[in-house]
Amino acid sequence: MIRRRLAPLLIPAFALAACATPSGPASTPAAPSEKPANMREAGLDRVIGKTAAQLVALFGPADLDGREGQARKLQFVGPVCVLDTYLYPDKSGAEPVVTYIDARLPSGDDIDRASCIAALSRRAAAR
Repeated sequence: MIRRRLAPLLIPAFALAACATPSGPASTPAAPSEKPANMREAGLDRVIGKTAAQLVALFGPADLDGREGQARKLQFVGPVCVLDTYLYPDKSGAEPVVTYIDARLPSGDDIDRASCIAALSRRAAAR
């Protein structure tokens, strides 16, 4: 009699147990797909590795052009941001190319470098 009363309760329990994974060593989860190299650098390829002439073609004339030894700094100023590009020769005697950039708002606060590049590109296109 007890079996007849418990049977309706046990059948769903056995059905659920059949769905459970066996105990034992857990399988290693699949490695997440690799993200593109440093998402923070996306969009910087329009400037990194470029020469001074290529920067002028992209942004228009530099607002500041400073040199110290073989290094050169070109600064481009727009209503949205200020972009500093630092050019160094990659080989002895080679033409300097941009190896580092910095961007800021006119107030001096930081801004995303790729956003600044996009804003200054639009400024040059509007000329």
